Formats: sequence, C-alpha cells, structure tokens
Amino acid sequence: MRAMNTKITKSAIISLFTTVFAIILMVSCCTTIDSGSVGIRFKKWSSDPELRGGVMGTCKGWVWYNPITQSIYEYPTFIQRKTYTAFDVQTKDASIFNMAPTIAYHIDPDRATDIFVKYRKSLAEIEDGYIHTCIFEAYRTCGNEYTADQLMSNREEFERKVRDRLNRSLLDEGFIVSEFTTQIMPPQSLRDAIDAKNQAVQNALKAENKVKEAEAEAKIAIAKAEGEAKALRIQGDGEAYYNRVVAASLNELLVRQDAIEKWDGKLPEYTGGSIPFINASVTSK
Repeated sequence: MRAMNTKITKSAIISLFTTVFAIILMVSCCTTIDSGSVGIRFKKWSSDPELRGGVMGTCKGWVWYNPITQSIYEYPTFIQRKTYTAFDVQTKDASIFNMAPTIAYHIDPDRATDIFVKYRKSLAEIEDGYIHTCIFEAYRTCGNEYTADQLMSNREEFERKVRDRLNRSLLDEGFIVSEFTTQIMPPQSLRDAIDAKNQAVQNALKAENKVKEAEAEAKIAIAKAEGEAKALRIQGDGEAYYNRVVAASLNELLVRQDAIEKWDGKLPEYTGGSIPFINASVTSK
C-alpha cells in the first residue's frame, strides 16, 4: 500500500512538472501584437535568399511561433514624439546658432518590414541614430544658406526648408513626419545686439512720445494764450471805443462850457447871418 502511494505521488509530481513545462512552453511560443503596432516575424537563422533578413511576414493579435528558431519584433505605428538635445548649427557668416528640434512622426505600416530589414533596431535606437543624423544634416545644409541676420529675419522660412528636406529623407525610409518645431537660440553677441536694438527702439518711442506730449502741451498753451490775447484785445477795443465816445462827448461839453463862461451876456450888435456858435438858452433873472 505504501509503495502504491509512493508511485502515485511520483506520477503526480511528474504530471505537475509536465503541465508547468507545457504552460511555460506555450507562453514562450505565444505573444500578442497591439492593434496600434505591427509585428515582424523572422527566422533567427536563415539561408533562404527569398527571405530578406529572414523576415517571414507581418502579424497582429495573437501570434504563435517557435521561440528557438523564430522571433517577433514589434514596431508601434502610432505617433512618436521626440525632443532632441540642442546642438550647434553654423550659418553662412560663421555665426553659431543653438537648435533644439522636436519631431512627431510615425511609421508607414506598409514599410515596417523594410525598416526592420535595413535597421533591425528599435524605434528608440533609430531615433537616436538615423533620424537624429537626418535632422542634423537638414539643419546644417539649410543653415549654411543664411547669414545670422537673414536667419533671424526668416525663421519660418528656414524651419520650412529644414522640414521639407527632412520629409524627403525620412519618407524614403518609411517614416512620416507629422509635426516639426525648433527652438532657435542665436549667439550671445547677436542676442546682445538685438537687445540693444530693441532698447534703442523703445527709447526712440519714449522720446517721440515725449515730443508729441510737449507739442500737445505747447499747442494747448498757445491756444490758451491766443484766447486770452483775443479776449484782452476785444476788451481793449471796447474800452478804447468807450473812451473815444466819452472823450468826444466831454470835448463838446467843455467847449460849450468854456464859451458860456466867457460870454458876457450881451448879444452881438450886428444882425444877419447865423447866431453865434453858443447854442445855449439864456434865461433872464
């Protein structure tokens, strides 16, 4: 009875190990490829000339394969975004600009096999290798077409040229650029010159505003003075007219008064002609 129990125990242990081994084998022989990715099934060793790089084809979903002779490489086909460490670019006049590009791209699913056959690397490795080289070459070539001043005045045009060149290089390899931006940092000497120029412009605007303010104040003062002068002139004219009228009236009265004072009360002894100039009524007492 004890021997039978020992035999059953050994059988159970062997069965358990077999089951565990089968599960491990099944797990190692199966993988899943995300719907946003494309899988490349390839043979690790192959002398078949019809299999480029040993590639047997692409796959998605649940994939069964022989882990001993085969392997699965997965490439995401959704948008990838990469910001590169800033690097120096020299312009036509030997000025050094600092460029920090950011690129958003994705793999053309129909070219995934070509990418794998040619590079046989992960996207992260390709980003730091081939794509980085393409970006630097595009900047170097396009930057050499501009002087420092021209580049600063035509940043959008410069970046468009870099992207066009990059599009051509990457598209040929199966990479599609979705977005591309650049943080452009000019050399310190140029930044100082730009700051000085901006300061000069600001100072000129301040001076111009002060001149306009002074002109406005002068116009106000002139208008005020002209108004006061006109008011005084009108007042003076009125007073002069009044004085002339009063003076004329006073002169006539004074003349008459003087004549009256000098008249002795006797009428002229001759007759005919007009009455003497004294135009006054004499009342006898």
